Amino acid sequence: MEASVAAVPFGWARAADAGLTFRPIVDTDLSFLARVYVSTRIEELAVTDWSDAQKMAFLHDQFRGQHAHYQKYYPEADWLVTAHAGQDIGRFYIERWPSQHRIIDIAFLPEHRGRGHGEALLRDVMDEAAAAGKDVSIHVEKLNPAMRLYRRLGFAVEEDKGVYDLMRWKRPNLR
Repeated sequence: MEASVAAVPFGWARAADAGLTFRPIVDTDLSFLARVYVSTRIEELAVTDWSDAQKMAFLHDQFRGQHAHYQKYYPEADWLVTAHAGQDIGRFYIERWPSQHRIIDIAFLPEHRGRGHGEALLRDVMDEAAAAGKDVSIHVEKLNPAMRLYRRLGFAVEEDKGVYDLMRWKRPNLR
């Protein structure tokens, strides 16, 4: 295991129990991160009459724009590649603000979805935020299948942002 890989960063024990490890992204990860991004958006383009090459060019351009936006507007974020059994399987971006933990992005390659990895990671982040006296928020596309998971975990729509909903999990009030 590389020294830069953290099995239990931030005390994320559930993620570790699910076999997940994390490492900060580096420039050589950009093609992998683009592949993860493309896997989350490719179905949307099925209705177009674009060629496969046009679809890929569009999605890679969209990835570059998203990546630049995230880097600019979330300067203090942890930009992490998620791995399982030594294989890169997804990305997890989070920024911890004074008032809340903002999940910028969580995504896995299709063959690694629905295996409990996201739930383990989200529960860990919720625990971390609650221990710090904070809520957790995330923008979720309205048609994202993971919406069911967010609702099951107690996230609620706070604001309709058009294509996205701003969702928030509120920490329990401890008295």
